[in-house]
Amino acid sequence: MTNTTLYFAPSAAKSLNKFCSSLQEMIAQTGNRPVVFLCIGSDRATGDSLGPLVGHQLITSLTLSNCTKKTAVYGSLRHTVHAGNLSDTLSSIYNRYSNPFIIAIDASLGVPEHIGCVTLGTGSLRPGIGVSHDLPAAGDIHITGIVNHSGSNNHLTLQTTRLLTVAELAGFISQGILRTLHVCSSFQSPQERHFIDIF
Repeated sequence: MTNTTLYFAPSAAKSLNKFCSSLQEMIAQTGNRPVVFLCIGSDRATGDSLGPLVGHQLITSLTLSNCTKKTAVYGSLRHTVHAGNLSDTLSSIYNRYSNPFIIAIDASLGVPEHIGCVTLGTGSLRPGIGVSHDLPAAGDIHITGIVNHSGSNNHLTLQTTRLLTVAELAGFISQGILRTLHVCSSFQSPQERHFIDIF
């Protein structure tokens, strides 16, 4: 499969539907492989908290819906998957699941015009590359939220990224995943709006 990356602007009309359709096509090719969402990041830097926020939302919704049989989520606000434990987490996933289909989710930095966009791509991502961390590649496919621009001091950029940007991206990604998995029949219910808004 050729590596491709698609860009989605959450504010654009039908963007969520297009994201869901693209993700559904990718997941449909997994057959009976267990699907593992690997949400990478730290809650210690605003710009790096996208993965834990998405993981928290997924775990909460999947648990409430009793829809955990074919999916697993690693990485949340309570138990983050970060530079220090990524290798061990990947080993744990491969030891626990036979031929898992891993969807890696992480924040990323990009060009200014792409800030606030979500990417969905085939192939693995390289977590930490923006801050010069040499970490193992992760994911059969990947989802990123572009939280800020890349520059000469990316550590500081992640520390000073607006929480609103990260929260909106996390909400879009988690809604897209949950809708793709048919967890909720509608994302317009008051309960679901409250859940998304608490971040």
